[in-house]
Amino acid sequence: VLVFLGHYISLDTTHGTQGQRAVLVSPDLQPDEWSCLRLVYQITGMEFSPSPTMLNVFFQPEGESFDYLLWSTQEQSDGWLIASVDLRTTSKRYKIILEGILGADDNSSIAIYELKMTTGYCIECDFEENHLCGYMNNWNPNVNWFVGGGNIRNAQAIMPKDHTLNSELGHYMYVDSVYAKQFQEVAQLVSPLIVTSISGCLSFYYRIQRASSNVFMVYTRDLHGSYEEIWKMNDVRQGEWNLAEVNLNALFPVEVVFEVAFNGIQAGYVAVDDISFSSEFCNGEQDTVFNAHEAGCDFENDLCTFHLDNKDGWSRVKVKPNIYRMGDHTTGLGYFVLANTRFTSQSGYLGRLYGPSLPGNMQYCLRFFYTLYGFSKMSDSLAVYIFEENHVVQEKIWSVQESPKGVWQQAEISINKPMTCQVVFVSWCKSFWDCGLAALDDVTVSIGNCQVADKMPPLPGRCNFERDDCGFQQEWQRRGIWHRKRGETPTSYTGPKGGRPHFWGRILHVH
Repeated sequence: VLVFLGHYISLDTTHGTQGQRAVLVSPDLQPDEWSCLRLVYQITGMEFSPSPTMLNVFFQPEGESFDYLLWSTQEQSDGWLIASVDLRTTSKRYKIILEGILGADDNSSIAIYELKMTTGYCIECDFEENHLCGYMNNWNPNVNWFVGGGNIRNAQAIMPKDHTLNSELGHYMYVDSVYAKQFQEVAQLVSPLIVTSISGCLSFYYRIQRASSNVFMVYTRDLHGSYEEIWKMNDVRQGEWNLAEVNLNALFPVEVVFEVAFNGIQAGYVAVDDISFSSEFCNGEQDTVFNAHEAGCDFENDLCTFHLDNKDGWSRVKVKPNIYRMGDHTTGLGYFVLANTRFTSQSGYLGRLYGPSLPGNMQYCLRFFYTLYGFSKMSDSLAVYIFEENHVVQEKIWSVQESPKGVWQQAEISINKPMTCQVVFVSWCKSFWDCGLAALDDVTVSIGNCQVADKMPPLPGRCNFERDDCGFQQEWQRRGIWHRKRGETPTSYTGPKGGRPHFWGRILHVH
């Protein structure tokens, strides 16, 4: 624990210049269990600066030269903010590195008041400490969550004892209907953002008064603001603490929201205490996490988890690039898959490439690169279907529109189906006179819809440099420096061609 007891450490423009970095390195760490790092910080400066002040948290395993970005923020505030970062169990010793980067504003600053690492998950809380584990009340003019207990006797909703200590000195969170002014007044208690994927059993204790008048629910909320209900109050015993358990799959960044809706001012109260989490599901099964990275493929070595419909459909090929044709999308010299390589005059010919199986009740972002040759009409020359597990029900979720030929282009599709489903790429050769080639490469699957996936940090060690530098850093060298650029590379067939319609790419080159 690092607490500055009335003091804080800071980085500002009185002791630094624009773009200057300051680094704070922890001692060697090796917790035996899953841990939570909490950080109390403040960033100030110009609100819409082209080069904002930034605070980053990195994970540096012993013996590795790469620092893994765990968390990053540019959020400015008038007061102290709390960030929570889950740290997985690891067999290696490691260091935590805090990096502050000053922005373009003359008055920008970063201050850190407290660093604290505790055993357990960041979502867990007994509400006995002042920071409340980063839980926040979503302010409402009439009904709000408050801290109860601690021998305070000035509110009718405060109960005799909390659940943690079974004492009047213990604390909990509660919301009272006494200030409700209209039907279905809603109060929300919001957990810290879960930035490290977790899957298992979420449990908590709750206590209520006048159950028939209250609606008490638990949701997850992603970075796009989409809610998903995971628990709703049903049978309940009044006048005592009740245990609630619900399976939670937080495989992309979400907050957990405890929401109470009152029907009037006589609806009593709802209290929550001792929120905990276990890596085993509530029914006792072990955690089994879907690996989205393994669902994609660049086709460099094989077809990964993809398989072909028949020998006359898709094929894995390698094409040497020249001025008339491109190579693959990954490297320019590697492999991709190509449909309709054997021409047929049979009307209605379909080539199917079956992708991975995706578990149901989850959001996915499917991205891939494609290019077309020879088709006189684009319609249905390449389409994406969803097949349910029994292959009986199918749905077309994407089809190519009019677009330039012979250019690699990216497509993205958000998928959310209740049942396990399979992605199928279909190319239709309508006749001998309307048949061409459809190429596919670099298929990726991310957890969360595509708007959420864009806000997530990339996998450690992987970067396509499309959005940013992914946390990669460079050391100053006298011979040259890396720059992120848009356009073509200086040598032939090694990258995107600048100026092609609807085609954009970014590269790093050194000079």
